[in-house]
Amino acid sequence: MFFHILKPIWKRKFKNLLLSLEILLAFCVVFGLALMSARYFQLYHLPTGFEYQDVWSVRMMGTGSLDAKNDSTVTENFQRSLAALPEVEQVGFINYSPYSNATWRSDLYLPDSQFRYPVNVSEMADETLALLKMKLLDGRWFSAEDEGRPERAIMINKKLADSMFPGKSAVGQLVTDTAPDSKNVKLLRITGVVEDFRNKGEFMAPTNFSIMRFSRVTGAKRMEVVLVKVKPGTSRAFEEKLNQQLKLIRSDWGYRISPLVDMRKSKMTEDTIPLMMLAVIAVFLLVMVGFGLFGVLWQNTTQRIPEIGLRRAVGASSGHIYQQIVSEQLLLSSIAMLAGMVFLIQLPLTGVLGDAINWTVFITATVISMAVIYAISTLCSLYPAWRASRLSPTEALHYE
Repeated sequence: MFFHILKPIWKRKFKNLLLSLEILLAFCVVFGLALMSARYFQLYHLPTGFEYQDVWSVRMMGTGSLDAKNDSTVTENFQRSLAALPEVEQVGFINYSPYSNATWRSDLYLPDSQFRYPVNVSEMADETLALLKMKLLDGRWFSAEDEGRPERAIMINKKLADSMFPGKSAVGQLVTDTAPDSKNVKLLRITGVVEDFRNKGEFMAPTNFSIMRFSRVTGAKRMEVVLVKVKPGTSRAFEEKLNQQLKLIRSDWGYRISPLVDMRKSKMTEDTIPLMMLAVIAVFLLVMVGFGLFGVLWQNTTQRIPEIGLRRAVGASSGHIYQQIVSEQLLLSSIAMLAGMVFLIQLPLTGVLGDAINWTVFITATVISMAVIYAISTLCSLYPAWRASRLSPTEALHYE
């Protein structure tokens, strides 16, 4: 049966070549959309490593000296004054807010190695880790006992811990963020390991992450955000009261107040724009391919009236004719997709895009894209196949 269907396809190979290329292009576009959608779905269901509910971000925009923002007296005033509000449960400091587009990248080294570990870095005060309800997997949180030690305290996520210290605990280990051959090597001591932390939200790919301890004694120029944990059910009307309290602390500064729930929604919308654009392109292309397939199949069926009429004359039923036309189109689609898979399978095999295209995502995208192409091919072949199955032998005799 297979060779019986393949034979007429081969006889019209030059006509079918362009049709196959059109199907191949559609398959690649649908595969790209399915691949991105599957990856987004996979990332969305991974833990972010923190909780955003009932947390508000306050970005301080001072007009004076940047160093003044980090004066220990100023930070203590913010901590004490904001915590006194009845709607506030916790207050913490961080250098940039979750769900923001800010990124601080650095490299970590083992003291006796030249190998570089690229990491994303955030700086947090002791109380911020509990405020965000980050999950501690090993070791301990930052605390006052880390103050004044020769090595600065640092926490890392599990992904980085598994990479730097495979098979052993990372707690208590020394690392450095300066090149080992540097004259002034600054050592950092790991106090704990947290769950993989994705500060940019649900669609951020897991990455190596380190968290530096913010010290109110030594200060930190990048500490410009206050995170405020409010009581559940606090309305947006609290923003005015919070802003008034902030102005009482430093009236010469501006404050940008944003609940993390709103920042999350905005970030998710921003992250899904490329997916939406690709979806529009894919739908437009599939509509054009569908019309093209329908027209070509109609024309091919018309040109094959003598062949179809002869088959009916020798005893072929209408169901056999119908099945042949549909099967030919599905086989042609299979050949085009098989050719595309020869190239696309190189993506997970070579690992050129890393974890972005893992086997789970690749197989899911393959199944979805094949199902879509098969569905379009079947729908486009139904009516031409029905017309061909209704053809009588006498029509073939009068065909010119």
